[in-house]
Amino acid sequence: MHFFDTLKTANHNLFRNKVRTTLTILAIFVGSFTIILNAAINAGVNSFIDEQTASLGGEDYLMIMSEGSADLVASMMSSGGNGPTEYDPNKTISSMNEEQLDKIKNIDGIDADSIYIAKNIPIEYITSDKTDKKYTITVGAMPPGNFKIAATAGGLPNNDSDEYQIMLEPDYPQALGFSSDEDAIGKEVELVFLDLVTHEPIKFNAKVVGVQAQGVVAVNGSIINRSLEDAMYKAGTKNYPAEQSELVYTVQARFDIDRYTEKEIKQILQDNGFYAVGVSDMMGTIRTFFDAIMIVFMVFGGIALLAAAIGIVNTLFMSVEERTREIGLDKALGMSSGKVFLEFATEAILLGFWGSVFGVAVAFLIGTTANAAVHAPGGFLEVFPTFNLFEFGLFNILPIIVVVMLIAFIAGTLPAWKAAHKNPIDALRYE
Repeated sequence: MHFFDTLKTANHNLFRNKVRTTLTILAIFVGSFTIILNAAINAGVNSFIDEQTASLGGEDYLMIMSEGSADLVASMMSSGGNGPTEYDPNKTISSMNEEQLDKIKNIDGIDADSIYIAKNIPIEYITSDKTDKKYTITVGAMPPGNFKIAATAGGLPNNDSDEYQIMLEPDYPQALGFSSDEDAIGKEVELVFLDLVTHEPIKFNAKVVGVQAQGVVAVNGSIINRSLEDAMYKAGTKNYPAEQSELVYTVQARFDIDRYTEKEIKQILQDNGFYAVGVSDMMGTIRTFFDAIMIVFMVFGGIALLAAAIGIVNTLFMSVEERTREIGLDKALGMSSGKVFLEFATEAILLGFWGSVFGVAVAFLIGTTANAAVHAPGGFLEVFPTFNLFEFGLFNILPIIVVVMLIAFIAGTLPAWKAAHKNPIDALRYE
């Protein structure tokens, strides 16, 4: 009997009793549907977290400061939702000197060319000629590296351009009088800050080249290009004493992720008198939280599949009993025990296949509809346009179908073994 003939025969035998087979497939469908939806949610959440990680700088990004700043930063990060950290004069952010900066550049594993010193520019407000309103804003330039910031329109500013450019945070275009994010692209906004010595306002115009998509983290606020940052910093500190304007508190850098883990490079920096914060410190807790929730849901799906496996055993045992004389006749006509086993095992696998395929189809339909609904006006993910609650792909669909079919095969081995080892003479006498 050829492979496709075996499939055809097994499928025909399954649906001799349509009600029993349909109920068994339904039980498998419930488990498959639950697991596939959970896998799709997990993929969607992790994809969004990966996107946010890329916006932080990627897995090889570090923010480095002097060791004296470690206690303060650690206490701030560990406070979580416990409210403000009480002032401690022994925990302050310490500035770094030229000798320390050179030391960082020479540490093995740190990419010296990627080291970037962010300039602190306290913007008073942003406005445009489309409105008479003024809004507070935080700005900063991106350090060197392959950053991927999700955008609803446009993209990142060009650090190689002499033109002053800005990528606005979400909601700013509408607040500044533009009809949409797309409408803001190419238009100018005005940034105003004060000379902290003379208290005179300093104004800079910048062209909008992008609008960020809503995310769960924000590192630099609105993003400006390097030429605008340098010009604003120079204008804002021209009246500062030299020793004050040249203070450095943190540097941003990338490390050789192929040679060192984040933990290893942090230890190397610590051995050299520095403290570093990486992406895992910023995003690790979020990812762990979602992973824990997904594991709980997967357990429920697994319980449903276990119940379905018991249903498969019951269905096939009943099928073996009903077809005892037929099995005896087949064996009397020369069908081997192996072929009898294969026929019933194939029926078990087909039960798993149909149940999982229907589970995938319904999960995909519900997931796609839900994605559209939650991003529609008023939906709870409207503010996160790049966050797909359900994300389907071959990477999370095919493995589940295969696993369900494998579980069905294992569940069907006992009834198949019983059928294969029936004595043909006894089977023919069976009433």
